[in-house]
Amino acid sequence: MNYRLHSKSRIAGGQSRPGDGRIRAAGIVLFLLGSLIIIRLFLLMILNHSFYTQIAAGSQELYEQLYPKRGSIFIQDTRSGEEFPLAINRDLFVVYADTRKIDDEKVAEDIVEKLAATFQYDDEKKLKVYTQLLKKDDPYEPIEQNVTEEVVESIKAQGLPGVGFVRRPYRFYPEGRLGAHLVGFVGKDEDGNDIGRYGVEGYWNNDLAGKAGFFEGAKSAGGGWIPLAGRVFEPAYDGADLVLTVDRTLQFYACDKLRQKAEEYGATSAALILMDPQTGAILATCSVPDFDPNTYNKVDSGEVYNNTAIFTPYEPGSVFKPLTMAAALNENLVGPQSPFYDKGYADGICTKPIRNALDKTYQTQTMTGVLENSINTGMVYVAQQLGKERFRHYVEEFGFGVKEGIELETESAGTIDSLSLNKGDAVDCYAATGSFGQGLTVTPLQMVTSFAALANGGKLMRPFVVSEVRYSDGKVTRTNPKVIDEVISPRASALISGMLVSVVDNGHAKSAGVKGYYIAGKTGTAQIAGPGGYSEETNHTFVGFGPVDNPKFVGLVKFEKPRRAFADSTAAPLFGDIAQFTLKYYGIPPTRDGYKSE
Repeated sequence: MNYRLHSKSRIAGGQSRPGDGRIRAAGIVLFLLGSLIIIRLFLLMILNHSFYTQIAAGSQELYEQLYPKRGSIFIQDTRSGEEFPLAINRDLFVVYADTRKIDDEKVAEDIVEKLAATFQYDDEKKLKVYTQLLKKDDPYEPIEQNVTEEVVESIKAQGLPGVGFVRRPYRFYPEGRLGAHLVGFVGKDEDGNDIGRYGVEGYWNNDLAGKAGFFEGAKSAGGGWIPLAGRVFEPAYDGADLVLTVDRTLQFYACDKLRQKAEEYGATSAALILMDPQTGAILATCSVPDFDPNTYNKVDSGEVYNNTAIFTPYEPGSVFKPLTMAAALNENLVGPQSPFYDKGYADGICTKPIRNALDKTYQTQTMTGVLENSINTGMVYVAQQLGKERFRHYVEEFGFGVKEGIELETESAGTIDSLSLNKGDAVDCYAATGSFGQGLTVTPLQMVTSFAALANGGKLMRPFVVSEVRYSDGKVTRTNPKVIDEVISPRASALISGMLVSVVDNGHAKSAGVKGYYIAGKTGTAQIAGPGGYSEETNHTFVGFGPVDNPKFVGLVKFEKPRRAFADSTAAPLFGDIAQFTLKYYGIPPTRDGYKSE
């Protein structure tokens, strides 16, 4: 009995009721769930806070980048001021295929045939497009680029399945090859963004590109902007428009002639520059070979992008002689009629005697005769009168060895380092050969700029190609002519100009003359330096200006490795042709009676 009582006591006080276990289990479950929720909230709110904030921002915030319009580039009629677009923006289309909507090979064949009729495909192109159309599950397979809206409408009318169109802004060059090296082109950077390359597009890229903006605010579930939630707005600023100094008519005529003659003479390359000597404004400039900036990627080599007129230094040869002579005239060391006796060589300066072209000997001459006959030994004599240090000083003053600072990308400086190799004022071999344009390198731009100083009274002008910049906010800046230095006196300028007229009249440059006008200039036929010395291949240059009594233009023509012997049969006659056209174009009346170009 006592056992029974004891046992009942254990049952009543020690054992759980049937519902207690379920309660305990539920409590454990609730505890675990609560712990999981706390851990999850800790992860969301503390550890991964920034990640989910960005996700929320993506669904709640409105952000739109605003893209600026690239500025246009214009050339002009320098007589009337009328402007013509050289680079503008144009909306074109990409034709693409969504291959998910092309059911079978027969449909693909039909599409290819209809596209071929529109774009004039050959068999190879047909096969390429057919292969593209058979790609599986490709929502965007580009077929054609730069397609006009008219062509797009004609394709749409055919109802081709899976063929779509995307409108995109493209840089368009209405004049094609005209001014290709001058304008450059718009390519892509590493991130796929538009960027100007070469020429004006490259040098002025930041101004032309403008400044991007953005809009930021909150958006509703439907995707619209919530005005009351606030906003941040940074407007985009369109790029500036540029008006160039280049004359469209002169550019077309001169560059077309240069291209024709380069082909006729079999030249490796050619360059041309026309400049206003009074201001430094470039009136025309081009290089050959050239390219179409609308299809800049369809060239055999990237080297074609290099503008020979500003990029390629070369030994100029005899066109350098008037600069050496002008320095001596400025120092009153010689005059146009100062005598010189040529024995055919100058020795004791270089390891070998310096000789004249074709080993000629001219005996008694004047300084004018030295230029007319392009006598190397006479120029060595002039350099000796100057002395090495003074000669080098004038070479630097004329702008050689440094960039001219023209607003075109890829300008080179050339080198005159040889003139600083030896100490002392005695004319060494480097200065002696430098006096007639060997052993130093220049660019065509440097040569034409230095000759402008001979023409305009002695002022070295900074060359420029942009006359006006028009910003999107209405601000306009105009380029004012800038005098870099007064290299020679007006007297020396007048003397060297007269001597160079005599060179055209009586020397090797008769074909550069224009009937009825005083034209000044000088030819240069320079052997090309290479490994082991000078080769038999030559560069031909003519630099001149006119009319001498009031110069309207200074021009340079250069041919690399033409299949003719001397510049008087290549560069000089082309200069004469362009000079005659330019004088008539500007309506400059003849000022010289009885002159007949031979």
